[in-house]
Amino acid sequence: MPRDKYPKPLVFHDGRLAFLPTPAATLAMFLWLPIGIFLAFFRLFVGILLPYKIALLLGTMSGVRIDFHDSRDRAETEDPKTRNRGGGVLYVCTHRTLLDPVFLSTCLQKPLTAVTYSLSKMSEVIAPIRTVRLTRERERDGETMQRMLAEGDLVVCPEGTTCREPYLLRFSSLFAELSDEIVPVAVNTTVGMFYGTTASGLKCLDPIFFLMNPRPRYSVRILEKLPAAMTCGGGGKSSLEVANYIQRQLGGVLGFECTSLTRRDKYLMLAGNEGIVDSSPPTSTKH
Repeated sequence: MPRDKYPKPLVFHDGRLAFLPTPAATLAMFLWLPIGIFLAFFRLFVGILLPYKIALLLGTMSGVRIDFHDSRDRAETEDPKTRNRGGGVLYVCTHRTLLDPVFLSTCLQKPLTAVTYSLSKMSEVIAPIRTVRLTRERERDGETMQRMLAEGDLVVCPEGTTCREPYLLRFSSLFAELSDEIVPVAVNTTVGMFYGTTASGLKCLDPIFFLMNPRPRYSVRILEKLPAAMTCGGGGKSSLEVANYIQRQLGGVLGFECTSLTRRDKYLMLAGNEGIVDSSPPTSTKH
């Protein structure tokens, strides 16, 4: 059904199928499954084991489509004088799948550290980039992120969870308190057979389902660095003002509607819980 014919806005939904399961489409899915499973693991291991350029080449040859655009001036990104004195760049991304930081790292062809609130042990083990698990304790998470940022570039998805539809959830404002070297990143995905996200299923399978699609597409657009006048340190803005500004900016680039919905709203609607995982001490892994 066309979106303009929906009786009410559709923001959250669950399930893996990204198509109408007619008999013909369902048969095509089952015929594709053996190929899709092979392709998913092939794409996965290519991304984990091979250098960026080779991984991009083989991934593209296998059917993964990546649209990448960096709006920043190259001289500025390479000049160390323009970098934050306290460490690296803070990339603020929209959140479509668990692979967002991985695709950003691959597109930039450099290692990044990603912070996340919920990541399965399997995803942590196979992640080709460094991952740091947060606790949802604001002060403690702020210290952890500040420490990671001092060591290098950091990726954060302030929505706190994924959304499949063209909406942006409310941005947590914690990131705005950590640095003035903020770069917004507009991320979007397109799939034709399987969704690579779930609220009630096994999250460890999310990357596999996304990579099982015949021609999954990732769009990564890096915007200009946030003006000093719109930061907490340089412009005297509150962290909430900065977070809302970036949300509106990314929503405008993607054509998405900004909402005040949160991770808690999503999980209460789809899974009957608040989406809180075991709050063990933050750990990091590097591969």
